Amino acid sequence: MMKISSEGVLEQISPSCSPLFDDEFCARFEKLLVWRRDVRGFKPHPVPADLLEHLLDLVQLAPSVGNSQPWRFVQVESAEARASIRASFERCNREALAGFTGERARTYAGLKLAGLDRAPVQLAAFCDGSTLQGHGLGRLTMPEALTWSVVGAINILWLAARSRGLGLGWVSILDPSEVTQALNVPSSWRLIAYLCLGWPEEVHDTPELERLGWQDRTVQSRAILRR
Repeated sequence: MMKISSEGVLEQISPSCSPLFDDEFCARFEKLLVWRRDVRGFKPHPVPADLLEHLLDLVQLAPSVGNSQPWRFVQVESAEARASIRASFERCNREALAGFTGERARTYAGLKLAGLDRAPVQLAAFCDGSTLQGHGLGRLTMPEALTWSVVGAINILWLAARSRGLGLGWVSILDPSEVTQALNVPSSWRLIAYLCLGWPEEVHDTPELERLGWQDRTVQSRAILRR
């Protein structure tokens, strides 16, 4: 259980004993992993504000280098900001399409790559590279660990959202500088992801890109090298 202290610090309420993650829980967790998909089609129904706040509280449980919690979320609500994001996507998408030819170009053109039109919640996830939290622990030799921490937080949000029936889509076909300018955030913040969150039009246990013939999952990344 989590609570917010009077000083605005996220605190964990310690249970009387360690929880038991039994076989049933493990099986349901594995099912959650299977059904966590990158969602691109959303229903227009709103996401309750208290549910969104709860999900963002759960994000604070994500691991981060030095306990720095460098993620910064911007909820994009204004029509002007959303229009700027949409324009950036359209330009970048045209440029990406120009890089393909033949059947691959036709397949790309048929993909639905953004939920920008209907997703009720849109979040820009940034990494605050100037944060003093964590006192630099673990970042001297691998400063990119700050970025990885934000990615870990996004994955927590992804799983938590899916467990509540919500879908999340990651839009990467955007110009980070244009998004940063449109949202008027500090220059030390680096865009990591633009996220669309809402109730999915449909759910699947296989990736859309696999169903549409873009790219199958492979076992190549499963290999473990031993030295």
